[in-house]
Amino acid sequence: MHKIDDLRDHLFATLASLRDEKNPMDLERAKAIARVADVIVDSAKVECQYINATGGTGSGFIPDERQIGAPTRPRLAGKP
Repeated sequence: MHKIDDLRDHLFATLASLRDEKNPMDLERAKAIARVADVIVDSAKVECQYINATGGTGSGFIPDERQIGAPTRPRLAGKP
């Protein structure tokens, strides 16, 4: 199953490929990747709303922090 960290990895790989001066990624392909990423991010926002509404702690895409330990990324100030 894919996780939000996988999405980040793919997006950073796309960025690196775009910056490759010798063999850059085709711009249309990069745009297609960005459009798909937008849809995935939008669905993750809905998952976050669901988690908050149900008192859950994770989903298949967004890890349950109890299963993975402490968060690996800093949280925004004022956010739980």
